[in-house]
Amino acid sequence: MTIQRVCVYCASSRQIDAAYLEAANRLGRTLAQHSVTVVYGGGAVGSMGQLADGALAEGGEVIGILPRFMDDLEWGHKGLTELRLVNDLHERKRLMIEGADAVIALPGGCGTLEELFEAITWKRLGLYFNPIVMVNTRDFFRPALELLERCIQERFMDPRHRSMWCVVQTPEEAIAAIQNSPRWSPDARDFAAI
Repeated sequence: MTIQRVCVYCASSRQIDAAYLEAANRLGRTLAQHSVTVVYGGGAVGSMGQLADGALAEGGEVIGILPRFMDDLEWGHKGLTELRLVNDLHERKRLMIEGADAVIALPGGCGTLEELFEAITWKRLGLYFNPIVMVNTRDFFRPALELLERCIQERFMDPRHRSMWCVVQTPEEAIAAIQNSPRWSPDARDFAAI
């Protein structure tokens, strides 16, 4: 699989542990070293800023998608290859994933988790087919994975839905995880349950 463009979900908190910031920077560097364009939420601080700074430091292309109200608050990263201003969060999410060869989720708050779960939902419905990778820094995603497993155990989801996402422990593993992800094909069972 050729990886040209990856959508990365990450956070803007300034108060997070340094391990999350370091992982975001390493992911940005890794993607740039593999000539992968990074598309993300456009922020300048937190893991968002570190992701962009890491990719830019390696000469990578970074596209930020930022709602206008956030630009008015001066949240946007000023050094990006491109900063696209959009009307709202819905448009932002659609443009971030549109044309992405994969989605990578770094640890984050409710916005990041909402984006991740929406991507999984779109994949289940056949609206998005490409890999979804969680970078499990400090075992952050364990509760989310336990919740997804509970959904399967309680038959809200099918066991084959486990193949819609994968988990890596380090940013450097993300490229291989994308390349080795199984092709997703929804079937009638996915639509019968909705």
